[in-house]
Amino acid sequence: MAAHAAARVTRAQRAARLRGIYAIVNESERALAIAKAVLDAGVCIVQYRAKRGVVAERLEALRVLTHRYDALLIVNDDARAANDFACDGVHLGPGDPGFADPAALRAGLGELLIGLSCGTVEEAQFADAARVDYLGVGSVYPTGSKSDAGEPIGIEGLTRVAGATSLPVAAIGGIGVANLPEIRRCGVAMAAVISAVAGDDPDRAARELVEGWTA
Repeated sequence: MAAHAAARVTRAQRAARLRGIYAIVNESERALAIAKAVLDAGVCIVQYRAKRGVVAERLEALRVLTHRYDALLIVNDDARAANDFACDGVHLGPGDPGFADPAALRAGLGELLIGLSCGTVEEAQFADAARVDYLGVGSVYPTGSKSDAGEPIGIEGLTRVAGATSLPVAAIGGIGVANLPEIRRCGVAMAAVISAVAGDDPDRAARELVEGWTA
């Protein structure tokens, strides 16, 4: 698979790849192994989630790896790191620097993608009017992966929030192979997973998710 030079990739080209399984990899010694497994399985979007701070060597290695697979690399929370390491974008949640003013953030990120977390129609409409590229909507189901996920919004909530925006939506929260068809029927562009690919066999788990999404 051909690698691409980040400086030559436009925002529109990156945005065109916002579809399918979106794998979120927590900072750990296993991060690279999990990322490689999901990329081998056909996942084209990887988010690096380092809640205690980016580990530079890990992020650099992930950038090299995702280049090799011509996949997107998104950094959670840290717009500066996304820029400094020539990643494809940043994902922000409430309270993160830049979340409340993505238009100002856009000026410093150029062709990089900006994703925002939201769980209500009002938040989706705000993001739709701002200069962002996609939304992470949830938590759809109960999840133990994010302590700040809030009460699940369910399929009805996901459908309602996704219907309030023209942006690509990544459903998130408690998603696995069993409920993936229900997510797919909502018409969202992506399904984001954390714990579903963090087990002992991330390659098999990711392949089942990719197959389930495309079935």
